[in-house]
Amino acid sequence: MIEQNRFYSPLLNPLYEGCDIDDLCVATYLIGAEKEEGAILKAVSIGIEQTTGSWVDVPEETNEMRQSYASKIIGVYEVPHNYENQTDVNINVAPGGMRFYVIRIGYPVANIENNIPLLIGSICGNIMSMPYLKLLDIDFPRKYVEPFQGPKFGIQGIRDMLQAYDRPILNNMIKPCTGYTPEVGTKLFFEAAAGGVDIIKDDELIGGDRSFNKLADRVKLNMEAVERAKEIKGETTLYACNITDEVCRLKDNAMTVINNGGNCIMVDIHGTGYTAVRMLAEDPEITVPILAHSCFNGAFTCSPNQGISSKVVNKLVRMSGADIYLTQPPYGKFDNTFDNYITNVNTSKAKFYDLKPMLPFVGGGVVPGLVAKFMDDCGPDLLLGVGAGIHAHPMGPRAGAIAFRNAIDAVMNNIPLREKAKSCKELDAAIQKWGIYGEDHSKDLYAI
Repeated sequence: MIEQNRFYSPLLNPLYEGCDIDDLCVATYLIGAEKEEGAILKAVSIGIEQTTGSWVDVPEETNEMRQSYASKIIGVYEVPHNYENQTDVNINVAPGGMRFYVIRIGYPVANIENNIPLLIGSICGNIMSMPYLKLLDIDFPRKYVEPFQGPKFGIQGIRDMLQAYDRPILNNMIKPCTGYTPEVGTKLFFEAAAGGVDIIKDDELIGGDRSFNKLADRVKLNMEAVERAKEIKGETTLYACNITDEVCRLKDNAMTVINNGGNCIMVDIHGTGYTAVRMLAEDPEITVPILAHSCFNGAFTCSPNQGISSKVVNKLVRMSGADIYLTQPPYGKFDNTFDNYITNVNTSKAKFYDLKPMLPFVGGGVVPGLVAKFMDDCGPDLLLGVGAGIHAHPMGPRAGAIAFRNAIDAVMNNIPLREKAKSCKELDAAIQKWGIYGEDHSKDLYAI
């Protein structure tokens, strides 16, 4: 008896409605194929490669095994679909040209449950060596997400710690990025905190113990600065101390921060890995929020036809338990599309089963003249990440922080920034230096 080629059978190509979607993590990819290359065959080959099979049938890969553990191709859509001709080969594609498809592949939860490294190995594994393949999204069923605690504090927990409600939260990065002593860093920290910054973080380029800046020393000095600044502004400040290190030293670094009075930690998540952050977030001894920095993220997200999308990254970071995560806006020194930035902000905050919302953090060339635009885009649940916009203020970092707090107050009360600047010399100086978005703000401000 002749059987249907398994690559084209309903076993591997079921209808969405014929699948138990609660048992599948559904990955959406953009793939490119040569003009006459079969899209269904390519999709099934990708799915089989990442689940039960290989490039050729092996004896023990039975239909029973495939039913439970093989991938399920539940959508193959050409972009654009060749409706007019309804031919097998899109005649509008030049010889030797590419056809592009959106494909949706379901991966059985049993293959990857409660295991982010294995999820990445399955959904973004060997196939990422292929040209023209990008992972656009993963639809997670509730049963996959349930084992993950997610953010321990989230937006509300951070607001409660700061007693800062109904407004954007202000962050500052200590600049210079690295190479300074704890004594130099704490002077900059105090000035920014006294001016009204809510969260001050180390730069992503200084982490753990450095020969010129020991972890315990900078925690002690900066937390002393928190108390001195509180006497001036009447508000507390979180210090996101960068503990980034080899994974075997992360817990010790975190406890060094906590045991020396620190109230927040920071990790370069793509250097240490999602699971390293999850280890910290789900540890009951780690009693402070986690700020995850996105450095290196662009290496696998920025290509239009390769890698993975930053939406997927945001989901994985939130599942891992970060309370804060950085995304680049399209207005500053880094390139990002508006739609991608809004998607990332919403992925941080929107309902994700029972996981707490993660505070979205925008940074990279943020100046006071952008505050109104950020508020319109994102609302008040946002962390404004400001480095040089505070430290390079003509009147110094304390004045830079004052300028931002006044800009935030003006926007929250529907007062034009130029009107507010008449009574705030610090804001006036910032506007004169960097402008207001929509009037004279420009990408020309930035050198990169």
